[in-house]
Amino acid sequence: MTTEPLLRRLVGEVLRRRRREQGRILKDVADEARVSLAYLSEIERGRKEASSEVLQAVCRALDLRLVDLVGAAHAELAAAEGRVVLDLTAPDALSGRRTARAVPAPSRAVGGPADVVLLAA
Repeated sequence: MTTEPLLRRLVGEVLRRRRREQGRILKDVADEARVSLAYLSEIERGRKEASSEVLQAVCRALDLRLVDLVGAAHAELAAAEGRVVLDLTAPDALSGRRTARAVPAPSRAVGGPADVVLLAA
């Protein structure tokens, strides 16, 4: 049995990935979220457990809904366990309509139907 990753690390990875996708630097996001640059860095590296208020402020600064942050962390945790995640909240890039999207799991044997996780919001 493998050790589950810490939630704070998953959350930090999601926030860092989102910030980098936007081409933004830590200082910009920290200033907009009204948290210190050092503290945001610690959150992104999974070294600090952020309060829900801080997470909401950082999500707002990144134009990210809290439900999407939690959903992305959930998908990564489920994938680490070898589960297939169907994200029913993902909008289709072309039509804008919501469609199911499978999040691939690592290649290892899974136990069957119980290993499918649905995300819906």
